[in-house]
Amino acid sequence: MAEAPQSRMQEAIDSMVQGLERENIRKMQGNMFRCSADCCENDLASMQQVHHCIERCHAPLAQAQAVVTKELERFQDRLARCTMHCNDKAKDSLDSGSREQQVKQELESCVTKCVDDHVHLIPSMTKKMKETLAAIAQ
Repeated sequence: MAEAPQSRMQEAIDSMVQGLERENIRKMQGNMFRCSADCCENDLASMQQVHHCIERCHAPLAQAQAVVTKELERFQDRLARCTMHCNDKAKDSLDSGSREQQVKQELESCVTKCVDDHVHLIPSMTKKMKETLAAIAQ
């Protein structure tokens, strides 16, 4: 991927992930630690009971992290398919005798369009993840 579009995409993803971490994940982490501490305060519980209690406390956070990871992987796969399509078009153009400079410009334009299209998907993806994370936190 061209450097400027790649940088723009990375900044957009980083911003989204930081927002999710700050607004959703961090609260879930706090809840998990408080819940785990409560498990450890139970003097009557066996070691196994405490262990299971801590696992139950960790489950929502693990589920939330899995949701974010899965969505990011799906997004990355979609972007990769788009850029692969650009590469295929460029190779086909070269094979049919187009000038290398022209093909390079077309490739850059295609990749930039992929990035633009996918950057525009980030707000709806973020909204969906926030809704899912809110449901998990309940």
